[in-house]
Amino acid sequence: MNRGNYRADIFRGEKTKQAFLDCLGEACEKTGWRVHAWCLMSNHYHLAISTPGANLVDGMRWLQGTFATRFNRLRGERGHLFQGRYKSLVVDPDGGLGPLCHYIHLNPVRARLRPVTELPSYRWVSMSWLFEPKRRPAWYDPLPALGHAGELTDTTAGRKKYLEYLEWLAEDEPARQQQRFELMSKGWVIGTGEFTKAMVRENRELVGQGRKIAAELHAAREAVWQENLVDLLRKLRKKESELKLAGKSEDWKLAVAAVLKTRTTATNRWLATTMHLGNLYEVSRKVSAWSRQPDAALLKKLGQTPTPKA
Repeated sequence: MNRGNYRADIFRGEKTKQAFLDCLGEACEKTGWRVHAWCLMSNHYHLAISTPGANLVDGMRWLQGTFATRFNRLRGERGHLFQGRYKSLVVDPDGGLGPLCHYIHLNPVRARLRPVTELPSYRWVSMSWLFEPKRRPAWYDPLPALGHAGELTDTTAGRKKYLEYLEWLAEDEPARQQQRFELMSKGWVIGTGEFTKAMVRENRELVGQGRKIAAELHAAREAVWQENLVDLLRKLRKKESELKLAGKSEDWKLAVAAVLKTRTTATNRWLATTMHLGNLYEVSRKVSAWSRQPDAALLKKLGQTPTPKA
């Protein structure tokens, strides 16, 4: 979760909210995230996500940085958009994820923006996707919310029962207390007492290993980028050795870099060094220019659908 800088209303218009969801979708495509619930309020957002690739930091850096850049460019503004680093809490997949999804879904109700009955038609909370399966992107997964509400199925009947469950939960304060709603935006963990104790024990074991863990995560992240690079080169029948021999502005090199930036969170610095594309500022400029007028034939060879950008 995060708020606008100085609690500013960063999500004032529908276009801005949609732009954030578009960025979220791109982030999920790059990272493999699964989103279980989301809500956009006027000055903050909530996300409940699973990160199979252990890449929360990498993905959030891209999501917030990219959205802030696009936001400032469109509005002709400068400076920080968000209130510093996002706040993240570790969530118990068994005893915490379901309640967290309920909490997020009820956010507009607590803010008196919509009654529970209108949540399925409210565009800026994931309930609208839950009730309209055809609108769902592949990375959205509502099953934790449905499962916690009574092993409900992802059917018309199951979704109707879930709405009834939220109506009951919104009115039943003891039930919300039992699910620890008051702690959903506080502390550092969401879940049962046993889960919290386990996280404390694990945290103690990791004390002093921060640099080692960071180095391992960095290596794992770059290994993913390298694997994708080799795969794309193979599709073009190119070898890694050719990256150094070819010019910095070779069309096929820029095509590979553009696709890597679409599929992964590869940084401009890594692309510049690994693909011999010049300095990181040249990478940003050249790849952006190429992406605006891509070579459709090259993209097809790379398994990518051309999506020219204005």
